[in-house]
Amino acid sequence: MSTTVGRRWWALGAISVAVLAVTLDVTVLTVALPTLATALNASESELQWFVTAYTLALVAGLIGDRYGRRRLMIGALLLFAVGSIGCAYAPNAEVFIAARVALGLAGAGVIVVALSMLTVLFDEAERPRAVGIWGAANFIGLPLGPILGGWLLTNAWWGWIFLINVPVALLGVVAVVALVPESHAARTPPIDFAGIVLSSAGLVLLMYGVVQAGDDGWLSATALVPALTGLVVLAAFVLWERRTKDPLVDLKLFSSPSFTWGVICTSLGILGLFGVLFVLPQFFQAIEGADPQGSGLRLLPAVLGLVVGAVGADRVAQRAGVKWTVVAGLLILLAGTLVGCTLHANSGDAFIAAWTFVVALGGGLAFATAASSALVELDADSAGVGSALLQAVVKLGPAFGASILGSVLNSTYQSHLDLTGLPAAAAEAIKSSVFAGVAVAQQLGSTQLLASIQNAFVAGIDAAALFTAGTAALTIVLALLFLPNRRAAATDNVSERGNTDRQARPART
Repeated sequence: MSTTVGRRWWALGAISVAVLAVTLDVTVLTVALPTLATALNASESELQWFVTAYTLALVAGLIGDRYGRRRLMIGALLLFAVGSIGCAYAPNAEVFIAARVALGLAGAGVIVVALSMLTVLFDEAERPRAVGIWGAANFIGLPLGPILGGWLLTNAWWGWIFLINVPVALLGVVAVVALVPESHAARTPPIDFAGIVLSSAGLVLLMYGVVQAGDDGWLSATALVPALTGLVVLAAFVLWERRTKDPLVDLKLFSSPSFTWGVICTSLGILGLFGVLFVLPQFFQAIEGADPQGSGLRLLPAVLGLVVGAVGADRVAQRAGVKWTVVAGLLILLAGTLVGCTLHANSGDAFIAAWTFVVALGGGLAFATAASSALVELDADSAGVGSALLQAVVKLGPAFGASILGSVLNSTYQSHLDLTGLPAAAAEAIKSSVFAGVAVAQQLGSTQLLASIQNAFVAGIDAAALFTAGTAALTIVLALLFLPNRRAAATDNVSERGNTDRQARPART
């Protein structure tokens, strides 16, 4: 292996360290939601917003192409450290949400630019393997998150689950400075301020409406008006992007079926998968009575499934083709989710571990393949915008997953409660979240009320799992109809195109 090639793969290691700083936060937050509900007096809707504060990923890759990908990576990691400190010392839910916005923007910048760097550092033949390693780095933080976060939540102040991000982010800065070469697009386009405003406003309005649906009903004015307004604003964003000379999103990217349907399959699948991860820690702590450490350990089968599925995805795709690998992964996810729909308050840990492992295994297999399919045809100049769009979808998937499935859970939970004869204040507390409900039932010493609350919450989880199954089924149909069945970097033609791309790119250092 030459020095140039060796440096390229060492640079991938540095990028993976930077990504690790972000992925640590994903399952740490998931495990922490029950604790935060009590510490910050947060309602179920506010818990959804804790997860939904990632909306600006679309911008990061374009800025990376304009000002330099390494420079943006360093800035994003430093902002990530600052946002983590803000989360740790937030005095209430509102301040915490604001800090999460900063944290989410920084995390989006890190992951978007990481993928953008991969499309420049590696040619088409090498890219699937590099993306697979990047995917594995994404998931290394997942098992560390629940174990370390759960232990900290059980044995120390909850703020430490965010402060642990700081040294990891700083280590990422050192690694990127030492090993990652600077790169940027050949042309420096002006900033599309109108596109930024329209896309951000549309997404925020749409997610706000979805979150409100959980409290006020899906047909309520407080849900429909902002959601429909958000859709109108997003439609205006698309029209603007088609007319402006220097768009935030180059819609020509969607002329590639691999990119278009890779993005769509990734977005729909992640939406449902992360929604499951959003609700499970609440089940473990509110229904099973587990502490945060026990809750984190119970997530490990799902994390293991994600890692196994993602790491092996490129090998399966080389043999079966992209389409059939994605479909196979989604079928596995669908089967596991349908089993999860039978969850009840007395379900054992072995049952939950089995179906969550299956769901995550299928998800990892399908989403790593779909993401690689979307990226494999991008050239160096399209790397930033294309990667930004894909990762905007990947980041928004969990946000919409938490919003939609959280609202499905919350509305089902509230509709199954029996609050007859309770004081108004107690009834409102029970409706706000399952944790407040359990606290009220314990204060009143009513085992009947406690059982009603727990059964209502489990009914909400079953409804969310059923919604996830429906999303997986829809994605299977779309993949069968539209996703190209190319094989992942397995033919001579692919290698020849990779060599051509390599010659057209600037020399790597």
